Amino acid sequence: MSVTMAAALRGSLVTLVKGLGGPRWQQLASRPLSVSAGLCSAEAPPARADATFKVTMVPGDGVGPELMTAVKEVFKAGDVPVEFEEFHLSEVQNMASEDKLEQVLTSMKNNKVAMKGKIHTPMEFKGELASYEMRLRRKLDLFANVVHVNSLQGYSTRHNNLDLVIIREQTEGEYSSLEHESVTGVIECLKIITREKSRRIAKFAFDYATKKGRSKVTAVHKANIMKLGDGLFLQSCAEVAQLYPKIKYENIIIDNCCMQLVQNPYQFDVLVMPNLYGNIIDNLAAGLVGGAGVVPGESYSAEYAVFETGARHPFAQAVGRNIANPTAMLLSAANMLKHLNLEYHSHMVSDAVKRVIKQGKVRTGDLGGYATSDEFTRAVIANLAV
Repeated sequence: MSVTMAAALRGSLVTLVKGLGGPRWQQLASRPLSVSAGLCSAEAPPARADATFKVTMVPGDGVGPELMTAVKEVFKAGDVPVEFEEFHLSEVQNMASEDKLEQVLTSMKNNKVAMKGKIHTPMEFKGELASYEMRLRRKLDLFANVVHVNSLQGYSTRHNNLDLVIIREQTEGEYSSLEHESVTGVIECLKIITREKSRRIAKFAFDYATKKGRSKVTAVHKANIMKLGDGLFLQSCAEVAQLYPKIKYENIIIDNCCMQLVQNPYQFDVLVMPNLYGNIIDNLAAGLVGGAGVVPGESYSAEYAVFETGARHPFAQAVGRNIANPTAMLLSAANMLKHLNLEYHSHMVSDAVKRVIKQGKVRTGDLGGYATSDEFTRAVIANLAV
């Protein structure tokens, strides 16, 4: 097509769009047309959202509020079409109540998507065994916690090029909050394992592996000791595995799994496990690629999705010192944008974070650098492809 024809086409498009009166279309029509190798094509504009998405934000305790500030600054700089409804819920700062919990739950149920920092749980017993963190998970039925442990290019660890996924059932198990003193000096703490929830998390793991093109699922257990409880979990995983003949299925005892992860983590692909084991393995695996500051995580129910850090630590000793690493929370925010089908913005944020780490010039103390949280956030903003 000639340049003259291209100009005529562009003029016709502008005339048509003016008739429609849509500012978004006017912006598209005003893009220059490039002529190359005899072909005429419009320069593709960045993908834009048709509306602003509302997302619930619960900063939590410790450095959570500082990390959420980093997310909000990056979103603002990248013109990300997300509006946060922010709630401060904390058991250690006297900002927790039934009313506040209901406000958070109402917002989450309305928005379907949330970002959350760690809500620290005091060790002292104050009349309620279930923490606010656990109550949130149960009321929203956030049964599946997913942590994708992925090495970051440019930051070397003992094991590089790691890529494994940890899937944890997080509504029962050892976190059932069923404890009592049967006789003086004797505490019974009940671990609850059900066939229904074991099969549900197993199916989630196999569906995840299928969707993501992964080849193996490993069930982590302690059925040699807890023959009935973990035995039921293991049996449920084996039953579900038979429905997915293309996915290889294995099982491994939790203590051996920890050793194998440290020695040779490349043998694992997707791991599925009960509640407490998942908490332990999440943290161990995060340490393999740089620590709690670099691994994102998310929790799912049938209706809701909550995005948070993969290894949940309040990092209280860093509060106000401007030293926390925003990487995990920013990558979690990018995963949230992908969940909202904001693919362009998701890649924009995650690519900027990974670019900063790969360059190696701006790193927080946990990665061997000297940058502050604010300096890292500004570096990410400077690398946004907007």
